[in-house]
Amino acid sequence: MNRRGSLTTLAASLALGLGLGTQARAADTIKVGVLHSLSGTMAISETVLKDTVLMAIDDINAKGGVLGKKLEPVVVDPASNWPLFAEKAKQLLTQDKVAVVFGCWTSVSRKSVLPVFEQNNGLLFYPVQYEGEELSKNVFYTGAAPNQQAIPAVEYLMSKEGGGARRFVLLGTDYVYPRTTNKILRAFLKSKGVKDADILETYTPFGHSDYQTIVADVKKFSTGGKTAVISTINGDSNVPFYKELGNAGLKAKDVPVVAFSVGEEELRGVDTKPLVGHLAAWNYFMSVKNPTNTAFIQQWSDYAKAKNIAGHKDKPLTNDPMEATWIGIHMWKQAVEKAKSTDTDKVIAAMAGQTFTAPDGFSVKMDEKNHHLHKPVMVGEIKADGQFSVVWKTKGPVKAQPWSPFIEGNDKKKDEPDMK
Repeated sequence: MNRRGSLTTLAASLALGLGLGTQARAADTIKVGVLHSLSGTMAISETVLKDTVLMAIDDINAKGGVLGKKLEPVVVDPASNWPLFAEKAKQLLTQDKVAVVFGCWTSVSRKSVLPVFEQNNGLLFYPVQYEGEELSKNVFYTGAAPNQQAIPAVEYLMSKEGGGARRFVLLGTDYVYPRTTNKILRAFLKSKGVKDADILETYTPFGHSDYQTIVADVKKFSTGGKTAVISTINGDSNVPFYKELGNAGLKAKDVPVVAFSVGEEELRGVDTKPLVGHLAAWNYFMSVKNPTNTAFIQQWSDYAKAKNIAGHKDKPLTNDPMEATWIGIHMWKQAVEKAKSTDTDKVIAAMAGQTFTAPDGFSVKMDEKNHHLHKPVMVGEIKADGQFSVVWKTKGPVKAQPWSPFIEGNDKKKDEPDMK
C-alpha cells in the first residue's frame, strides 16, 4: 500500500510539474492570431497578408520580441467562408488565448467576426480599405476609409487631369463593401450634379468569371459621354474582368477603370499590356520611392526567397494591404510596450496617437480617438510590367472619416467608439 501510495504521489507530482512546465513555456511567448483566407476565392489576396504577419513576427522576434517575450503565431484558414471566420476567431480568442488577431479582408468577414471580438474583448487589426460606417472599441482599422480612397479617386476622375468623366459605372462584387461604398459615391456624385441616368450600377457574386456581357454593357453605356468605371470587384474575379477588358479593346484613354481592390498582387496573373493607363487608388504602391520602402521591399524579397513563398520567391511584390498589415503589427508592438501589458483595454488606450514611419514615405498616425490611421492617398496608373505609376497624391496624411458625410444622419454620430 505504501509503495502504491508513493507511486500515486510521484505520478501526481510529475503531472503537476509537467502542467506547470507547459504553463511556464506558454507564458514565455505571446500568441498572435492570423485570420486570413488561405483557400477559396479570397486566397489570391489574403495569403500574402498571412506571410506579411509571419515576416513581421520574425522581424520583431529577431530584435528581442515584445516585453522580453517571443511572439508565437497561430495561423488558421477560414477558407473564404464567412461564418467560418467567426468560428476561427472564437477559437483563436477562447482556446488559443491569443493576445491580438491580424486578419480579414472582405467586410462580410469582418462583420462576421465583430461580435466575437466584442463579446470576448479581443483585439482585431483590420488591414484593408473598407466602406466605413463602423467604429468598434475592439478593432483598429489600418486600411482606408472612403474619404481616404473612394472619394479622392472619383474627384480625380472628374478633374481635367483625370479625364473629366461625367458618366460612371459602379461595378462591384455583391456584398456590403461595394454596396455601401457605391451608396456613398452616388450621394457624392449627386452633390456634383451627376444625374441618376448617368450612373450604371452592377454587381456580380464572389468568384464570378464571365464578364463578357458586363464589359459589352459598359462599352455601350460609354457612348453616352465621357465615362469611367469604379471597380469594387474583390478576389479572383478581377483576373477574368481585366482579361475581358483587354479582349474587348476597352482602353484607358476611352473608358478608364479605377479599382479599389486591385493592386500589384491581383495583377500578377494578368497580361497587363492591354491595361496600361487603367487606375487604382490606394495609400501605398510598391513603386513609391523612399528609403523606408526600399528597405521594406528588400526585406520582403529576402523573406520570400528564404521561405520559398510561391510566386514571390521569383517575383516579389508588395502592396497596400501588406503595408497596412506591417504598420498594424508594429504599432501594436509599440502600444504593448507603452502599456507594459498585452491586456486588451490597456493596449487600446496605448494605441491612441501611435506613429510609425511607413513604406508610403510618411509618418502615419493612429487617430487619438477613432481607431483609424491618418494616411496619404494615391492614384496610380497600371504600367506594362504590372506596377503602378503614381499620377496623383495628397500632400500628406489624411484623417479618416469612418462616418461618411454623404450618408444622412452621420453628422450626429460620434467620431470615437463606445468604450464600454
